[in-house]
Amino acid sequence: MSSLRKARVIRSATPMLIRPATPADLPAVQMLEQQTDSAAHWSERDYAALFSPDAPKRLALVAEDVEQLCGFIIARCGVDEWEIENVVIAPSHRRKGIGSELVRRVVQQAGELPVLLEVRQSNTPARQLYQQLGFREIGRRVDYYREPAEDALVLRFPPEKL
Repeated sequence: MSSLRKARVIRSATPMLIRPATPADLPAVQMLEQQTDSAAHWSERDYAALFSPDAPKRLALVAEDVEQLCGFIIARCGVDEWEIENVVIAPSHRRKGIGSELVRRVVQQAGELPVLLEVRQSNTPARQLYQQLGFREIGRRVDYYREPAEDALVLRFPPEKL
């Protein structure tokens, strides 16, 4: 079994476990997402479709401490590239390495395939995290986000060869 499929504990004051998401995690995932303005907001139906046999292949991981689910990541697994669609970390658990570890897991699982994502231009903490992990800006989508309207920066890992 690859190291990505194994549960891993993150070093912090509170033990943290990263594992594949299950349908039972969806209520907590939705609650976390709704509390985060910068998250991609999906419908209940979109989340339920993650586990549908005819849905596009995705990797969904959750991070939990001994008390609660405190973060998640969802990535679409394509044939030619992967796309990180949503990453959310509870405010009380930010800046503890959880987001970095979740993104690393996706990049590792993608193997040789590039990993893309969009991030709000104003989301400086997320942009810094992605830059530290080796993502580079390859484009911009003007007025991609709503409420408020804002450009999305398109990032890629690994950076394209020049």
